[in-house]
Amino acid sequence: MSWWVWAVLMLAIAAMLAADLFLHRDNHVIGFREAAVWSGIWIAAGLLFGVILWAWQGGDVAGTYYAGYLIEKALSIDNVFVFALIFSYFAVPAAVQHKVLFWGVIGALMFRLVFIFVGAELLETFFWTAYVFGAFLIYTGYKMAFRHDEQSPPDRNPVVRLVRRVIPTDATYHGDRFFTRVNGKRVATLLLVVLIAVETTDLIFAIDSVAAILAITTSTFIVWAANAFAILGLRSLYFCLAGLLRRFVHLHYGLAVLLAFAGVKLILSETPIGKLPIPVTLGVIVATITVSIVWSLRSTRGTGGPADSDRALGAGDPAAPSATGAP
Repeated sequence: MSWWVWAVLMLAIAAMLAADLFLHRDNHVIGFREAAVWSGIWIAAGLLFGVILWAWQGGDVAGTYYAGYLIEKALSIDNVFVFALIFSYFAVPAAVQHKVLFWGVIGALMFRLVFIFVGAELLETFFWTAYVFGAFLIYTGYKMAFRHDEQSPPDRNPVVRLVRRVIPTDATYHGDRFFTRVNGKRVATLLLVVLIAVETTDLIFAIDSVAAILAITTSTFIVWAANAFAILGLRSLYFCLAGLLRRFVHLHYGLAVLLAFAGVKLILSETPIGKLPIPVTLGVIVATITVSIVWSLRSTRGTGGPADSDRALGAGDPAAPSATGAP
């Protein structure tokens, strides 16, 4: 794609992010209804971009974009699980969670752009990297299916521990500020520690998701557009699902299948079989996501509900786990 196409996409993403930041500048608590409306807006924007691609570049390009978008959207639900864990562990006040996620999205867009260009260049230059990436995705799928519950405490994150050692940090929150002054000395607040935990966690997720979309196409424009439009709705998705996460008990099996499928697809692309048709890819993605969600909801019928979402976001209440005693 030419530079002006990239410029238009970047400006559109920047405008949407600016609008989101302006409308949430008061740091209010986001309830389920508001989050659902915003989720609908972001999903509509992502689907509309696919329609524009269809009219401009044809059905094959649009189908490739939609396949990448669906994979990224599905994998982002797993991000939400981890973000909920981080917010609960650090007892993040509900009113400032959106700010953390907003800046987390900015970082995710930048990191993924780098990963996409590097990954696409490797796949185009060295054919054997397809086998490496494919094997990595299959192994990641295995880990997600059978070792999904192995989560280490967020404060054990090496980057978080390094920040706490290098930057003077106050173990409390000061509104929505990342830095403040204590006894005349400028220090980081606990909110900055949370942001770094979110960023480094998403960095790990980015490796999986970018590799999965590169299994569909090496077009950097399509891959980044699919990532960007899926990530834009990540904040609203979190506030929609925060109280319902316990119902998606089997979703990780579906995500594991998608990662393994992407790995096999990437390996097959360097064999006489070649790349699988986009309709087949889309069919596998939609069927896998649908089955895992329906299976989860049927298994947990009668538990959870939208009303629980607002209560689940009150991470700053006295019952929430405290992070001030974390090392």
